[in-house]
Amino acid sequence: MDQLAAMRGFMRVVETGSFTRAAAVLALPKATLTKQIQQLEAHLSTRLLNRTTRRVTVTPDGAAYYERALALLNDLEELDGSMSASQANPRGRLRIDLSPSLAVEVLIPALPDFLARYPDIQLDVGCTDRPVDLLGENVDCVIRAGEIRDPSLIARRIGQVPFLTCAAPSYIAAHGIPRHPSELETEHVVVRYFSEATGRYFDYEFRRDGEVIEVAGRYRVACNDGVAYLAAGLAGMGVLQAPAFLVAPHIARGALVSVLGEWDAEPLPIHVVYAPNRHLSNRVRVFVDWVADRFARANLA
Repeated sequence: MDQLAAMRGFMRVVETGSFTRAAAVLALPKATLTKQIQQLEAHLSTRLLNRTTRRVTVTPDGAAYYERALALLNDLEELDGSMSASQANPRGRLRIDLSPSLAVEVLIPALPDFLARYPDIQLDVGCTDRPVDLLGENVDCVIRAGEIRDPSLIARRIGQVPFLTCAAPSYIAAHGIPRHPSELETEHVVVRYFSEATGRYFDYEFRRDGEVIEVAGRYRVACNDGVAYLAAGLAGMGVLQAPAFLVAPHIARGALVSVLGEWDAEPLPIHVVYAPNRHLSNRVRVFVDWVADRFARANLA
């Protein structure tokens, strides 16, 4: 039995949910793939997959084996990539994670350029705002806004996120324009944002001529996702203070109106974060360099 081939075949079955689709991806006859999985299960003395006429599901042992096999094959690909011939042409799977709003507005529209430069890299893009266990979840790197407090991780600052305060025309028609940040506590309402991981609500911050004001704001609606937060603001549910990349296009087309423009908000730093064992990864290195350049082009550096 070619155990590496069987492992790869098993992983493709798990990822596609089908022997037929996995065989097509691997360009193998279905019968060959089926035999590989049977030999692998016999070698391990355990069932990895439950098969019915309609679906294939992973057993608990199969799920555990998949995670370990994924890490092992990633390390093997990294070993291959460390050789001189692969230095100029990194290959393999790269698993990244970032917030949905950064993914939709900044990263994904630019990915065709990255994939054209590195055609042998396969990207798995996770879109979350929660803390990610890089080693436990086998994630190569994450892109996060804010300070990085885990000293066991390597963080490279690649830019910063400026914030704008704005409101929908429908909100302004109903409530008027706030003239001072304190009015968000008394005369106006805001859309609040809270952390998916901790449930903590984030205050609005305003700076002008050395004066700093933090405002919680009255609210009717709060969201823990940037895309939903923006949608609530566009629907006129309150004043927003949001990343410029998220709201600037809507301000330009008149769907949002800038308010309290004489007040600034402190920009948030953006980091690419990865575990020390990924520091010498060719895939991670070229992605980090590329994404830093991409953020600079998006005026987020």
